[in-house]
Amino acid sequence: MATPAHLKLVSLALLLASFSWSMAAPPPSVLEEQAGALLTWKATIQNPPAQLQSWGNTTTRPCGWYDIKCGNHPAARHQEVVITEISLRGLRLRARLDTLNFTVLHTLTSIRLPYNQISGSFPPALASSLPNLRHLMLQGNELYGQIPNQIEHLESLVGLNLSYNHLCGLIPTEVGYLRKLLSLDLSENKLTGSIPNTFGSLTKLTILYLWGNQLSGHIPQELGYLVNLEDLGLGENKLMGSIPNTFGNLTKLTTLMLYGNQFSGHIPREIGTLMKLKSLQLHDNNLSGPLPPELCTGGMLKNLSAFENNLNGPLPSSLVSCRSLVRVRLERNQIDGDISEMGAYPNLVYIDMSSNKLFGQFSYHWGDSHNLTMLRISNNNLTGEIPTSMGQLSQLELLDLSSNKLEGELPSALGNLKNVFNLNLAHNLLHGSIPREMGALSKLELLDLSSNNLNGSLEDSLEHCLKLRFLKLNQNNFKGNIPGELGSLHNLQDLLDLSDNSFSGAIPSILSGLVMLDTLNISHNELTGSIPATFNSMESLTSIDVSYNELEGPVPDSKLFQGAPIQWFVHNNFLCGVVKGLPPCSSVNQSRGKWEGYKIRVLATVPTLISLVLIVVILMFCHERKKTKLSNTDEVTQAKVFSIWSFDGANVFKQVIEATNNFSEMHCIGTGGHGSVYKARLATCEIFAVKKINMIEDECCVNEHVYNREIKALVQIRHRNIVKLFGYCSSGQGRFLIYEYMERGDLAKSLKDNERAIELDWRRRMHIMLDVVHALVYMHHDCSSPIVHRDITSNNILLDLEFRACISDFGTAKILDIYGQNLTRLAGTKGYLAPELAYTENVTEKCDVYSFGVLALELFMGSHPGDLLSSLSLTANTSDVCLQDLLDPRLVLPDAETAREIYRMLSVAVRCLEPSPSRRPTAARASDELSTIKAGEDQVDYLQAGITFPAL
Repeated sequence: MATPAHLKLVSLALLLASFSWSMAAPPPSVLEEQAGALLTWKATIQNPPAQLQSWGNTTTRPCGWYDIKCGNHPAARHQEVVITEISLRGLRLRARLDTLNFTVLHTLTSIRLPYNQISGSFPPALASSLPNLRHLMLQGNELYGQIPNQIEHLESLVGLNLSYNHLCGLIPTEVGYLRKLLSLDLSENKLTGSIPNTFGSLTKLTILYLWGNQLSGHIPQELGYLVNLEDLGLGENKLMGSIPNTFGNLTKLTTLMLYGNQFSGHIPREIGTLMKLKSLQLHDNNLSGPLPPELCTGGMLKNLSAFENNLNGPLPSSLVSCRSLVRVRLERNQIDGDISEMGAYPNLVYIDMSSNKLFGQFSYHWGDSHNLTMLRISNNNLTGEIPTSMGQLSQLELLDLSSNKLEGELPSALGNLKNVFNLNLAHNLLHGSIPREMGALSKLELLDLSSNNLNGSLEDSLEHCLKLRFLKLNQNNFKGNIPGELGSLHNLQDLLDLSDNSFSGAIPSILSGLVMLDTLNISHNELTGSIPATFNSMESLTSIDVSYNELEGPVPDSKLFQGAPIQWFVHNNFLCGVVKGLPPCSSVNQSRGKWEGYKIRVLATVPTLISLVLIVVILMFCHERKKTKLSNTDEVTQAKVFSIWSFDGANVFKQVIEATNNFSEMHCIGTGGHGSVYKARLATCEIFAVKKINMIEDECCVNEHVYNREIKALVQIRHRNIVKLFGYCSSGQGRFLIYEYMERGDLAKSLKDNERAIELDWRRRMHIMLDVVHALVYMHHDCSSPIVHRDITSNNILLDLEFRACISDFGTAKILDIYGQNLTRLAGTKGYLAPELAYTENVTEKCDVYSFGVLALELFMGSHPGDLLSSLSLTANTSDVCLQDLLDPRLVLPDAETAREIYRMLSVAVRCLEPSPSRRPTAARASDELSTIKAGEDQVDYLQAGITFPAL
């Protein structure tokens, strides 16, 4: 019989058992609480998608809801069913992550919410309440703020992906305590600071992506301990120093991405011993020395990019014979070596080795690279002939072998390249005629065969290349008539250049059918007859050069010819008409009649006339030298005659003095640091801009140097977006330069004046930005020696009536020595100067690129971005600025399509403002990116989108 004491003990035992049961299992309402948490979160989602209509269904609640998975409670004795996975992918959800109750959802093992529009900071509760979480995939959202230190509590994580968000701050060292991680992706955020050396503890990692941030410092040696690593991506950061040779321990590595940093020193030889390496991306750094000699020894390398470095030394033999290659980019280095054994690459799709020091001949093995779509080995020292096996590359779309020393004839086999759209063989030693077979290249859009020794006729050579939009055949020895078939190439849009050849006969009137053509150059030939009157229908034409021929008669009466500069027509027989500087046609007809009457007599007395002219010229020179002389320095020489007027120097000087009323202030249209600019309307009704150099005694030497420097720069360049220098003169009263007159003046004045600023609508501002960058590309990349302007400002950008922009004022320009340093004193305008000029005297093209970035901001903001740049320079982090805040408030906000283009153009401009010159794009790269910006169909609100500025 149980005693009361026994009954108390039994009751106590039952009570304890009940208490322990309640502690071991979750309360019976866990699933309902979790469902409620999801519904509460759903209520915060803006415009929830149709897929979430099942959320709230009581019959399947909640394990049958869309992308919700349930499992057994890991801590429950009776394995109660709970939510274990949320997997909503790409539904474009607009919600905040920190409104989701992770305390209730503590049983989750997987959260997958990639590519939505989830915002908010990374909730510390997520890290501290989910001890069983194995997969956290939040990439492609709008998360901001820092990664919390509490992330160390997610000790079960094997996969963490927070890429493509707006996370900032340091990477917590606690991430290195998640030792079960197999995959870690924090790429494309705004993370700063160094890579924690605690990452050396993540020895199970197979994937580590940190690219696209603003990480700095050195790569920790401890990353060499991650022996299971297969993919390592550290590109597009601000990392510096050398690449650790401990990377040789990463024997399982297949992908190594270190591009777009500031790494220096040699590439560790140990990287070449990684037998499984498939992709090695080292471009856009400051690396030097040779490529690893054992590179591709494992025979698995597919992608090699090391362009934009300072690499030298020979091509590794193992790379030359690497048949696994798919993409190779080694352009713009100093790599030398013989390419004669290259070519047998059955998988190769893309190769660019331009601008190096390669030599040797093309082998017939290139015909075995059947998958090749792009082959560019321009600007090297290649010799020999183009092998006929090139014609076997049926997939080839671009072939650029320009600027080498290739010889021989063009192979007729090139006509088999049915997919080629860009063919550039310019600046070689090729001879012979263009094979007829090349006329079958129906997809050809860009053809450049200029600066060779090609000859023969163009008849029946290109008539089937109907997609051509760029044709450059200048500086060859082509003869015969210009074929009328060229007039059927209706897609010719950018350029038709037949100059510096031996074409004869009349200009075919059928060329007027090129209604899309922008630039036509047929100068320096032997053309006769007149300019066809039908040319006045070529409304797209902005430039036509017919100088140095034997043309006569009236020029067509159209807007282009009425505003054309005289130098497009000089050195012909009897051209006349509407062009300013040409005589009226009536006077020419009279003079021609007289000419026919005494031409025979003149020819009979030529020797006597020549002698008399020589004597007169000598006497005049001796007399005029005392009074007025043309500038003649060591670097720059010019004849005594301004050929565009056919007047002597003294007469030109007299006309300029009269036109400006002896340089009266009434005619002054601008004043600079070294002189003033005057508007000069001559008696011929021509208008020029005359820059008079100040000759103050204390500054005489300096200004003389400015004068000579500007002449030296401008006489060797010619571009539609660089102001034209017509002449220069030196006299006892001073020195002056004569330019084309730009009716709208400088950009700075247009932006300051409200009415003129409104005329500069968004489209015109975008075109001005393109005009300037095109001029910089020409100066930096297309001249025989690069020219750095050093003072790219809105004051030095001039606009004509059509809002065409031209760079002016080359008084501080520097012609670079491409083989050495270019040390010079500081020059330029405060607010536009590149930051490196504060600590170095070595000027480079990147100085102009920085100034261009400032100018672009000023162009779209309507005023100099001084306050913005100053605020950025005070912070160590990058800043995010809304596009709408960068737009000139005097203009109506742009439509969605225009806003998108402006956003992308400003994004390029901001990259030009990188403090480190190595991280700035070249002018050529900026131009390429700007020229390819087109409207898309995405619905992003670009007016509200942020543009990320670097720390200046």
